[in-house]
Amino acid sequence: MVEIKVLGTGCKKCNELYETALKAVEQSGVDASVQKVEDIDAILAHGVMMTPGLMVGDEVKSTGRVPEVRQIVSWIMTEVGRS
Repeated sequence: MVEIKVLGTGCKKCNELYETALKAVEQSGVDASVQKVEDIDAILAHGVMMTPGLMVGDEVKSTGRVPEVRQIVSWIMTEVGRS
């Protein structure tokens, strides 16, 4: 299972990224979980200084923006290829 984390304190863009990540999982057809991480210390522990942040697996893929669904799908598929 691919783990996806949306790192953000609940701002509008953070919520938008969460919804976009859910769409990407649906489109990819991959078994994945999408989790919101809103604790600022946990966000900073991942090295994210600008929210929203997106992690796919153990890697931060994006900060400070909402990537397109197709980009997130690409990151998910890359992560699937690693496992």
